[in-house]
Amino acid sequence: MFDTAKIRKVPLAERMRPRNLDEFVGQDRLLGEGGVLREMAAGGDLVSFILWGPPGVGKTTLARIIAANTDSRWVSFSAVVSGIKEIKAVMAEAEAFMKIESRRTILFVDEIHRFNKAQQDAFLPYVESGTIVLVGATTENPSFEINSALLSRLKVFILDELGLDALLPILRHALDDEERGLGAEKIVASDEMLTKLAQYSSGDARTALNSLELAVILAKKRGSAELNEKAIKEAIQQAVLKYDKDGEHHFNIISALHKSIRNSDSDAALYWLARMLEAGEDPMYVARRLVRFASEDIGLAAPQALPQAVAAMHAVELIGMPEAKLALAQTVVFLALAPKSNAVYKAYGMAADDAHNTLQHPVPLHLRNAPTKLMKEVGYGKDYKYAHDFNDAKTDMECLPKELKGRKYYQPSARGFESKFKDA
Repeated sequence: MFDTAKIRKVPLAERMRPRNLDEFVGQDRLLGEGGVLREMAAGGDLVSFILWGPPGVGKTTLARIIAANTDSRWVSFSAVVSGIKEIKAVMAEAEAFMKIESRRTILFVDEIHRFNKAQQDAFLPYVESGTIVLVGATTENPSFEINSALLSRLKVFILDELGLDALLPILRHALDDEERGLGAEKIVASDEMLTKLAQYSSGDARTALNSLELAVILAKKRGSAELNEKAIKEAIQQAVLKYDKDGEHHFNIISALHKSIRNSDSDAALYWLARMLEAGEDPMYVARRLVRFASEDIGLAAPQALPQAVAAMHAVELIGMPEAKLALAQTVVFLALAPKSNAVYKAYGMAADDAHNTLQHPVPLHLRNAPTKLMKEVGYGKDYKYAHDFNDAKTDMECLPKELKGRKYYQPSARGFESKFKDA
């Protein structure tokens, strides 16, 4: 018999942790038939690896399940509270365990990205010798956060955010399970209500289960035998917007915003803008990126794009948030629907390459000012042609250094206002 009262003191998300791969939901690519992690677990012969994925997808649980299928010793600690001293102590114990019992230690490190370079380097000789199997879990991109020497010795497995097809069975099982879940509460919930919970959890099973537990508590206090929309809304409060201002989510979403605008998809651009702003991104960062976009991807095809973007940036400065959200949204729509050209962007890039990679050619004498008599005597300003004295204010005077004569940087596109410059 299980102690129901004792079990219920443990949070639902912890109680419902899968105990084996058959109970694990999601990550079919890695855990389905023939999946690399399933094969590794079945064989019991582990290599050091990192599980990389968002919160609440089962990284820690999966590492435990895989390790349980081996005869290795399991040691777990968190990078948040452990330092070099703790690492060295665990390594010494692992070496002793290997000598005495000829078995390896599986060292599970949660939040491994929080270790600095010196701490990460401390693992290297033990991973190489096979004394430990290092299993790390991280929500951050390992290529940014794990030093290359250690990363080259680890396999990286990417865990996906859980979709509705995974979250709904998890929630239903937790609601019905009488041993570890909420089955004893005799609360019913429609698929519609559970779907709302799943949607607001943003792919995080832990968040979904915690919200379900609270919703059931609220329903019981009101004497209800069914989860209704009121209890669900109170339990979830608001959607969990996954975002990190200096991590991969930040860079992925700003990239999605930029590329959606470039693709003239105003709806997608508005969505990615909202994802950033509603999650607390610095609006001035967004405004600066829009100013950059106006010149990089629109340029002279719609010259008014740049002042529009600059105006939005001033709106952020002057009135702040949340009022400036609409100024940014208006600008995003304008930029998305404007004709596109990267001609100025490409032209400047070519000119910059020449500035960096060719000799620093002197300014031709005829383009130099001659404020003194001596300068005039040595040829400064000689043969300069004043454009306004000629038809169309254009002369045949060469303005590039002679070594770059004939170089063409700017090639106008045929889109928008820029088309007017093609024959200029």
